[in-house]
Amino acid sequence: MEAHYHPQDIEAEIQKHWEDTQAFSATEEAGKEKYYCLSMFPYPSGKLHMGHVRNYTIGDVISRYQRMLGKEVLQPMGWDSFGLPAENAALKNGVAPAKWTYENIAYMKNQLKRLGFGYDWEREVTTCRPEYYKWEQWFFTRLYEKGLVYKRMSTVNWDPVDETVLANEQVIDGKGWRSGAPVERREIPQWFIRITDYAEQLLQDLDKLEGWPEQVKTMQRNWIGKSEGVELQFDIQDQDSALTVYTTRPDTLMGATYVAIAPQHPLAQTAADKSQDIRQFISLCKNQKTAEADMATMEKLGMETPYKAVHPLTGELLPVWIANFVLIEYGSGAVMSVPAHDERDHEFARKYALPIKQVIAHPEGDELDVQEVAFTEKGLLVNSGEFSGLSSQEAFDAIAARLAEQGKGERKVNYRLRDWGVSRQRYWGAPIPMLTDESGQEHPTPLSDLPVRLPEDVEMDGVRSPIKADPDWATTTWEGQAATRETDTFDTFMESSWYYARYCCPQDESQMLDPAKANYWLPVDQYVGGIEHAILHLLYARFFHKLLRDEGLVDSDEPFQNLLCQGMVIAETFYREDANGGKTFFNPKDVKVITDDKGKVIRAELLSDGTPVSFGGKEKMSKSKNNGVDPQDLIDQYGADTVRLFTMFASPPEQSLEWSDAGVEGAHRFLRRLWKQVHEALEQCGQPEALAPDSLNDAQQALRRKTHETISKVSDDVGRRLTFNTAIAAIMELLNEVNRFDDSSDQGHAVRREALESAVLMLSPIVPHISQKLWSLLGHAESILTQPWPVADENAMVRQTLTYVVQVNGKLRAKLEFPADATADTIKAAAAEEPAVQKFTEGKTVVKVIHVPGKLVNIVVR
Repeated sequence: MEAHYHPQDIEAEIQKHWEDTQAFSATEEAGKEKYYCLSMFPYPSGKLHMGHVRNYTIGDVISRYQRMLGKEVLQPMGWDSFGLPAENAALKNGVAPAKWTYENIAYMKNQLKRLGFGYDWEREVTTCRPEYYKWEQWFFTRLYEKGLVYKRMSTVNWDPVDETVLANEQVIDGKGWRSGAPVERREIPQWFIRITDYAEQLLQDLDKLEGWPEQVKTMQRNWIGKSEGVELQFDIQDQDSALTVYTTRPDTLMGATYVAIAPQHPLAQTAADKSQDIRQFISLCKNQKTAEADMATMEKLGMETPYKAVHPLTGELLPVWIANFVLIEYGSGAVMSVPAHDERDHEFARKYALPIKQVIAHPEGDELDVQEVAFTEKGLLVNSGEFSGLSSQEAFDAIAARLAEQGKGERKVNYRLRDWGVSRQRYWGAPIPMLTDESGQEHPTPLSDLPVRLPEDVEMDGVRSPIKADPDWATTTWEGQAATRETDTFDTFMESSWYYARYCCPQDESQMLDPAKANYWLPVDQYVGGIEHAILHLLYARFFHKLLRDEGLVDSDEPFQNLLCQGMVIAETFYREDANGGKTFFNPKDVKVITDDKGKVIRAELLSDGTPVSFGGKEKMSKSKNNGVDPQDLIDQYGADTVRLFTMFASPPEQSLEWSDAGVEGAHRFLRRLWKQVHEALEQCGQPEALAPDSLNDAQQALRRKTHETISKVSDDVGRRLTFNTAIAAIMELLNEVNRFDDSSDQGHAVRREALESAVLMLSPIVPHISQKLWSLLGHAESILTQPWPVADENAMVRQTLTYVVQVNGKLRAKLEFPADATADTIKAAAAEEPAVQKFTEGKTVVKVIHVPGKLVNIVVR
């Protein structure tokens, strides 16, 4: 055995062996327990970052551990390869998105292999490949045939100069990122999937996900946003139309003083036909942002229409206002406004001098001034006619009943969730498989004509999608007559909503999923990814799984049984600010840092020329902050096992990992010590005699007990708690004990060998290369991949003696050893007679003696 640890040589050798033997190939083996571990697949942006490394190391550790438990393990990998970044890179680099994407995949795949991840590469999926998106297109046509897909007008960001739709990310300060022109809000036809039909299922089935973080489930519940309320009608005076309004607070109905409608509402459009001012106001509203965060903080603007709404219970005439805070996409695009009891309505009413009428009083009788501040809590009704004096809940029921009696409203359950708009006006995505015949009728593309292929050899001009600019691409036929293809592409969430299922049968050319294989592997046992995907990706994947179930392709209701959301990787940031407030960031490795004795940064300067720079705190590693670390550099310097060990040891997986160069070096030192310990053991005794547990002396028993206590703890940490950092710490403690163990007898060598082999086995999911090499050097011909996880010997953990802490009034006064079978009375008596204890009990009255078996005795005196 080499005396020194050479990770690069070892890792290259082991990785070649794994590849040659297809060590991680997964098969459907009847009667064998399966385990499907999946980490969220990456966007092929060019290089892995440390967030990727952490995510994928967690998944790999779990997969390898489950394999050692004897399960058939599937751990696949693929590429979420459609999306806007590829188009931007194509423009920047003058290369087609496909070429850029495939080159990135090749580079990143090699990086993943260098890190030793145990993926079944035969199952690799790439979402921009036609063999993948063919089945996504087919499934969309099936949903269309079921009535779950429809097309309607929807508002988008429109660049009037480039004449193109912009993603939200392409709108910078209200202007197009390329043209600089003010962006307009324009309505265009788009495709939607009826996720709202599954809202209640998506909500109720969250209760089945016991292995998900409660935070994620709460976020999804809030996004689905179930509410119980009343849908009611306000007739329009002298018109045949009515405004439909939904409210969760019918108890405030008697306080409505105006009705607000969205600028896109048909009644607003009718008013605009008669008023230049209203037309201009609606045009102004077209350019505003519609994200909730923006809506909450923007100035509330409105314009009164000539119409009056008739209060459904009192007959009072209320003015109808067009308001920029009402969105046509939500509900009916009309809201009843109760300024005394809603902050937004109150702000609007104060601005435009509209009446503010109190109808809810504080339940405790506290004085309220609703002219100044809205009272939004529930209470007792006042100024509400026959409903005055009722509680808010009583009034909810009474007013809902009265509206129903008069045919003016009904109780209704509503959801915040909106149907999924899947149309994108970009090029680099899967074409939507719909076509339009000469009569304007829309049809799904038949399976025989799928996939609708996206041309890959294109030139990007940054203005129009190549498939929109090419009429030949859109030209096709439908049953012998001329037809036109849809030139929109799918939202990229479509691809990531079912990739986990395609891994079950990626080579199947005849169907989207093989139900037998899909049902063998699904649901995924452990899913690993960032909390930033808690809502959209995970919600869409859950929705897609239910669609797959209803198509008969899978049996399960949910795609992911357990979910682990790993924390971010954070690092120090350093910058220099220019006269205009612009910041230039510098990588931490290029900065010299001076700290005080508590580690606080007191000065930072560039290593190159000593120029002072500012310390910006610790933030998530990112290109924009220039505080990232290239995993490739670390692998080249220390080896993959060091990188893996550090990312697992630095913090619990769900917490942020604080980057530390010293921590990486410490991880490397530990692996060198491990190598040295095995080397010394082999030098002293190549192959020790068999362990004889019944003939061990006290020191040998102590080390063996430590070995099996460590196995017990690490098994729980890795298998149940997923706290890999504490598992590693426990193994380090064991190896420290081995280092202190000085016994060259035959049984001494045997006990040491058991400890070392157990440590190597327990470390193998975390640092697989060095573990495989050491396992082989320890005399084992078979691969460590085939070895079972070590099992703690209960007999070895039985202690002959126990150490008791002796306290007086809760303060430590002595430590005493007792036989493990000593009685409580014996222990109490010995503790009381201990001279170090008697110094604190002499001349005092013993009130009671507390005995905690196996741990302590506390003598309470006064």
